[in-house]
Amino acid sequence: MQPEPEIETRTASWNDLTTTLLYAILKLRVDVFVVEQNCPYPEIDGRDTEPGTRHLWLQRGDEILAYARVLDDGDALRIGRVLTDRKQRGDRLGQRIMTEALAIVGNRRSVLDAQAHLARFYGGFGFQQTGPEYLEDGIPHIPMLREGSSPAR
Repeated sequence: MQPEPEIETRTASWNDLTTTLLYAILKLRVDVFVVEQNCPYPEIDGRDTEPGTRHLWLQRGDEILAYARVLDDGDALRIGRVLTDRKQRGDRLGQRIMTEALAIVGNRRSVLDAQAHLARFYGGFGFQQTGPEYLEDGIPHIPMLREGSSPAR
């Protein structure tokens, strides 16, 4: 019996994604955000292809276990589409993918729109609520900010 492959952290811009990898990423995002959360919405939102976007994921062999993307909003970097494959939840991969996203952000200001039940999770990374709870696609969300020590590039 061979040992299970190591979990690797990967990051890429849009142009560096292969079609096979892009398919796997989009399938997982749709599986979690559209199917699992029963939330029909335009998951492919046009921001994946922006020049400043960084895609990051945790991978074991050919399987993507967790994913997030970092977008350049000008005055801040936006962390979004944070997810862990349903089969991998409980393995602390959410913490690991957020740590990796914050490594990309560095000391810059960052924002995210947290599903309300995850506000405490993101608070553990230094994010603070910046506005009232609101509904997005029927799911309660909270805008959150993590101040950085240098402006976004």
